[in-house]
Amino acid sequence: MNAQWHNQFRHLLNTIAILFLLLLAGTALAQTNTPNVADPTAGGLPLTQVSPSNVGSLPAIPGLPALTVKTNPNGTQEYTVTLQILAIMTALTFLPALLMMMTSFTRIIIVFSILRQALGLQQSPSNQILIGLALFLTLFIMQPVLNKVNQDALQPYINQQIGAQEALAKTAAPFHAFMIAQTRESDISLFMGIAKHPPIATPEETPFSILVPAFIISELKTAFQIGFIIFIPFLVIDIVVASVLMAMGMMMLSPLIISLPFKIMLFVLVDGWAMIVGTLAASYGV
Repeated sequence: MNAQWHNQFRHLLNTIAILFLLLLAGTALAQTNTPNVADPTAGGLPLTQVSPSNVGSLPAIPGLPALTVKTNPNGTQEYTVTLQILAIMTALTFLPALLMMMTSFTRIIIVFSILRQALGLQQSPSNQILIGLALFLTLFIMQPVLNKVNQDALQPYINQQIGAQEALAKTAAPFHAFMIAQTRESDISLFMGIAKHPPIATPEETPFSILVPAFIISELKTAFQIGFIIFIPFLVIDIVVASVLMAMGMMMLSPLIISLPFKIMLFVLVDGWAMIVGTLAASYGV
């Protein structure tokens, strides 16, 4: 799995470097000034002709040392700072997708959205509050994974104890273990069948191309299961209020208006926020 990840990373860096070189070459050609050539008929100096034999003696165009890859004696490769910055800036564009698809953010935000709908509140809490709460709760749940990444990958890389490729592999390993622990085997088997991937001996050998979509499907299933359990008590309140209003002949009055205060009161009395957050954290083994 590490070799496949290294090859994909190298292909990405090589593609970025080639595009960057093409951009530099195009800019250089656009800014090249054409030298003034004197006209022999106007009394100027005669034109100098370059023989084909002199073409081979022209100085070679120097390479760009900032866009090189150095091979170490032990076989590993190190990328220059420029290439590392290009890779980091490219990876930042995928950061929102990584946050939603490789962490606990998806499950948390779906549960909060279902909770708001079950309470009958349309805009309170607002989307900004729910996203902020889900983000910080995600950081809390992912803290063990982030600590392991910092200990095994980030700090050794900063101290120049490991190379970029090894740091990337050690960064991916904790996230891989986290997603494997939260993914159902049936979902992994589903995407392995779709991709026609050969059987694997252990779940730890599952590639990211199969693990990430399987993890997302598992998160959606778990979030809907938690949302169903949350919805039941509030649904009972709506049914009771609607039955009472129909018995009293007040069919023109919306049951949602009457049941909303009772649902909010029930949620506050049972300390609903602590219960929901505790359930979400416990579902990840925190």
